[in-house]
Amino acid sequence: MRIQAIVIRIIQQFFRDKRTLGLMIVAPMFVLLLMSLVFNGEDYHPTVAVSNMPEPLKEQLEEQNVTIVDYTEQEAMEALKEKELDAFIKMNKEPEINLEGSDPTANKAVLMAFQEAMKSMQTNGGEQKLAIHYLYGSEDMELFDNFGPVLIGFFIFFFVFLISGVSFLKERTGGTLERLLATPLRRWEIVVGYVIGFGLFTTVQATLISWFSIQILGIMMEGSFFYVLLITFLLAMTALTLGTLLSAYANNELQMIQFIPIVVVPQVFFSGLFNMETMAEWLQSIGLVMPLTYGADALREIMIRGQGWEMIAQDVYILLAFSIGFMILNILALKKHRKL
Repeated sequence: MRIQAIVIRIIQQFFRDKRTLGLMIVAPMFVLLLMSLVFNGEDYHPTVAVSNMPEPLKEQLEEQNVTIVDYTEQEAMEALKEKELDAFIKMNKEPEINLEGSDPTANKAVLMAFQEAMKSMQTNGGEQKLAIHYLYGSEDMELFDNFGPVLIGFFIFFFVFLISGVSFLKERTGGTLERLLATPLRRWEIVVGYVIGFGLFTTVQATLISWFSIQILGIMMEGSFFYVLLITFLLAMTALTLGTLLSAYANNELQMIQFIPIVVVPQVFFSGLFNMETMAEWLQSIGLVMPLTYGADALREIMIRGQGWEMIAQDVYILLAFSIGFMILNILALKKHRKL
């Protein structure tokens, strides 16, 4: 009977907390749906510019689902720098392939398509040598070098979101926030104080994670470490402000953790960890509202392509806008506790 009483109490708790009950069922299906949409995308079809290429070889490449554009060499190299092309192929005595290089998936797709096209053109059975050049990266670039910047951004975002949300929730449920609201402090002063306080620790965390990934794990690093710190700091601040915002709508730690499959997990799929161009266009647009998309893009520009401020400025401004926007929403969320 005593065991039965415990079982009944637990069942009643779940039915009283309908959000927990719903998320136990809905969240796994939601994540599985995202995985299905991401992994069932089309194969990657590269875009290449060509010079002096025979028409039969062009036709063979197009049969390999390669999009071909005719550029001058100068136009092609500029397009490679802007990531508008995956490769530029020149046909001299031996074919010369200039790869953009920062995405191993695109590199592999170009090389495989070109080799298959060349095989179909050869009648003597011999293999022709290829001169392969990388604008960014190299043939020794590992998949982890490509995923590394995204993973750095994700882990910083995930842990800051979780820790800040739970910590702010404890401040509220423990009565600390209520006592602060009873003072003459204004809502914006409370929010800014918490953001700065938590922000000091998240800055240290972001710095250590970035240093460890680059110096100890050896992830490719071509650009400025200062810019890496800037982006990871902005990602941490975005996660911090978002975590504290959502904690206002949680009554306990379990409910805070429930936001992870809804808010954090989807960002993995739309941050560039998987090639977005293989997804449907409507699916790609979801990434535009996710902070990690911009953080991961900026980190890749810095760490793999060695780019500076001009290439990451837009991502910086967007992450800053996310942080400020979430701070404003935090101030408004405190109205439910006290009106000033």
